[in-house]
Amino acid sequence: MDVISESTGRVTSIAVSVGDNIGEGTVVVVTELMKMLVEHKAPQNGVVSKILVALGDEVQAGQKLAVVSHGSKASGPTESKSAGGYTDSLISEILDRRVAYSDRGRWSRIEKRHASGGRSARENIDDLLDKGSFSELGGHALAAQHGTHTRERLIDRSAADGVIVGTGAIDGVHVAVLIVDYTVMAGTQGHFHHKKVDRIVEIARRRKLPLVMYPEGGGGRPNDTDAHAISVAQLEVTSFHHLAALRGVVPVVAVVHGYCFAGSAAFAAVADVIIGTKTACLGMGGPAMIEGGGLGKFQADEVGPASVHARTGAFDIVVEDEAAATTLAKRMIHFLKCIKGEPVERTAELAPLLPRERRGVFDVSAIIDAIFDEGGFVELKCAYAPNLISGFARLNGKVIGVLANNCQNMGGAIDGDAADKAAHMLDLCQLHQIPVVSLIDTPGFMVGPQAEETGQVRPIGRFFIAGAKFTQPMLAVVMRRAYGLGAMAMAGGGLHASDLTLSWPGGEVGAMGLEGAVHLGMRDHLSAIEDKAEREAETGRLIDELYERGKALNAAMFFELDDVILPDETRSRLIVALDALS
Repeated sequence: MDVISESTGRVTSIAVSVGDNIGEGTVVVVTELMKMLVEHKAPQNGVVSKILVALGDEVQAGQKLAVVSHGSKASGPTESKSAGGYTDSLISEILDRRVAYSDRGRWSRIEKRHASGGRSARENIDDLLDKGSFSELGGHALAAQHGTHTRERLIDRSAADGVIVGTGAIDGVHVAVLIVDYTVMAGTQGHFHHKKVDRIVEIARRRKLPLVMYPEGGGGRPNDTDAHAISVAQLEVTSFHHLAALRGVVPVVAVVHGYCFAGSAAFAAVADVIIGTKTACLGMGGPAMIEGGGLGKFQADEVGPASVHARTGAFDIVVEDEAAATTLAKRMIHFLKCIKGEPVERTAELAPLLPRERRGVFDVSAIIDAIFDEGGFVELKCAYAPNLISGFARLNGKVIGVLANNCQNMGGAIDGDAADKAAHMLDLCQLHQIPVVSLIDTPGFMVGPQAEETGQVRPIGRFFIAGAKFTQPMLAVVMRRAYGLGAMAMAGGGLHASDLTLSWPGGEVGAMGLEGAVHLGMRDHLSAIEDKAEREAETGRLIDELYERGKALNAAMFFELDDVILPDETRSRLIVALDALS
């Protein structure tokens, strides 16, 4: 049977010889047309009896190339040196490279990582994403050091150029991921590392995918010698700009474990929420940079440890390890994407949680737990400005941002740190279209020379600005004291700036605390009373008079409050209002 040319072309290869016993489908002649190779195969089992062309011949479509006579020895295609058109060596190279980049191929480094209490980058990916959902980009990238190291050495020591990027899903929610591999050159950022970051950030922006990143490492890598020909200091890289530009476009969650310095810290800093592990250290310069600047010698764990950044508010949440951080990162994606949960029925009682005494303290965390869906509250920055609580919860399945004054700390007064914390929460909820419930019990903003030495005026201004720019539903509940500018800021800028302002029966409103108002406003009147007992009695009478004027029911009569409700009605009223406003 004849082997016929399927098209015009030039013979580039003759794969058989006369007398060869071949199987059906064996490649006999290869021709080239427009740089493409065309394989011409045996139509049957048999013996090659004639070859009618030579290398370099120009052939036409329909031309005979060879003749295969019937034969009995061959039962199928003879063994070929290629599979699917690819040589065995090429396929082996790809498979071997995959192993070399995997945890299995780099096991000694992975064991060292485990010994330090950490997980590998790929272990974090497997835990973070739904099984089988990860699509990696740039996995074959190597450090830009081909001029100083062999390819084999670069494969061994610079897998994926130290950063694993791609897309996947978290509980069905599509996300982008950026996870630095600290086992590769201590997680330093090289030339192709930055290009990969830019690639995944652009995809996240374009496709509106939330980004989860695990930045770790010592910042820029100075020994990417191949890049020296095109850049002096690499200050033109765009990764930092592009990452920062994601703010408000998509949710960004960062998990920081181990040492996260310089450029890696700058990556983390732009995230909406930063989750740190207890062994994490975060700083704009590591020990080498500090010493190089003449600022002394320090161990890495002395620079920005988690214990410090829990107090500074740089870490929103501090957890035990990467496993706990990954679990929390998943929850944060659900919150920031406003993924609705199942409606929840609750009948928790609030009244027993309140003190009998008007000035008694109470646990506002217990109030939060009773109002919102059970077990759903995640507090942010709990060690920073503990006089104000902020975080995420669910109300009948809907995602809610929460602000609450904490009378157990500083009496619930709002200082500069608390204002900064509240402004951050309002900004975050505005960016991701999350309603806010504000639970108010404050004597107002902190005052005094010591408070002003902190520069609190500016963060207090940011608090008011955040409220003024907040366009999502805001529901305010006066639990007890709503005094002065502080109470106004807690309600978005004023008790009518919110969409609904409720009060419990014991609520009090006023330009300032009742006791302070009496002592300040009636100073001359009281000082004129010489008898101490009579003066104290008069003071009490004036306070009672102000309380009567400022109590919730009276304020509602003057329409400073929208309604006065019983504490146990709070959850149902908030649910109804939120349904109407959403």
